[in-house]
Amino acid sequence: MSKKQPMYLHRSANGAEPRIRRGYDRKFKVTPAYRATLPDMMEAAHDAIQGAHVPIQQVGVHNFKLPLKFRTKKGEVLTLEASVTGTVSLEADLKGINMSRIVRSFYEHKDEVFTGEWMGRILKAYLRNVRSKDARLKVSFSYPMLHRSLRSGLEGYQFYDVAFEGVMTHEGTYRRFIHFDFVYSSACPCSAELSEHARDQRGTYTVPHSQRSKARVVIEEAPGRRIWIEDVHRLCLEALQTETQVMVKREDEQAFAELNGAYLKFVEDAARLLYRAFDADRRVRDFRLACSHLESLHSHDAVSVICKGVRGGFSADFMDFGSLVC
Repeated sequence: MSKKQPMYLHRSANGAEPRIRRGYDRKFKVTPAYRATLPDMMEAAHDAIQGAHVPIQQVGVHNFKLPLKFRTKKGEVLTLEASVTGTVSLEADLKGINMSRIVRSFYEHKDEVFTGEWMGRILKAYLRNVRSKDARLKVSFSYPMLHRSLRSGLEGYQFYDVAFEGVMTHEGTYRRFIHFDFVYSSACPCSAELSEHARDQRGTYTVPHSQRSKARVVIEEAPGRRIWIEDVHRLCLEALQTETQVMVKREDEQAFAELNGAYLKFVEDAARLLYRAFDADRRVRDFRLACSHLESLHSHDAVSVICKGVRGGFSADFMDFGSLVC
């Protein structure tokens, strides 16, 4: 039998001690002098950079979570779980960024109520702390709104996927965006017409097809203007009318059927209705609207994308329709 070789990290079967001793010193305290001796990769020589010697447009952290305070339009302060993505640009002669500084910059302001100005201060802190020219921040959360049913008077909370985004450029330009998902019902005009034809011509009872649908709204706030989440919701609701319901009794279900009958729409109609609503609001500088109707007739979805058409603004470049499943 061959002799057992000692192991590096674990005791061997023959009882030999490991070559490397492992342990955690819970009593050790870091002093300023000790901290000063720690190596910093930010000080690495240029030849430590691997790959092409080029700048990186975005590098940072995604989905670090913390509770943040948000103010409603009525003045109530809500504490919500938020998911944060923070990125900065990186010059070609820098190996990397200290990503913990992004998180630390954020935590310095965590007890404040979230506003667009607050996000701007975070971005400026990014630029100072990580020696970057451009910085981007996106804060995503689920936003509750209490809604009354159509006829019974019941109330229930609808939750909306919302994100605030801020971009600070090296020229000092600060741009603010709001992302908002709105779920609604879409009843097909063609199916409704054909159903009425069958009833009129042959006395046949039919059910026109409708489906749960989603609009993803991304708007850029006009400089010096502020639009609330509740305002974005109202614009969507007034444009499309048929938001899905939370709490219903029979009279509400009947009312919803009537509502869908009154506001039939193709996916093209939905895009144009939303366009008209957001184009008329002076607080909105630019927008992109993506709609998906999750067809109950077809085995595929009907989709549309439209943008305001601002020079140098959003384009209709959106293909992630799978994320609009609801």
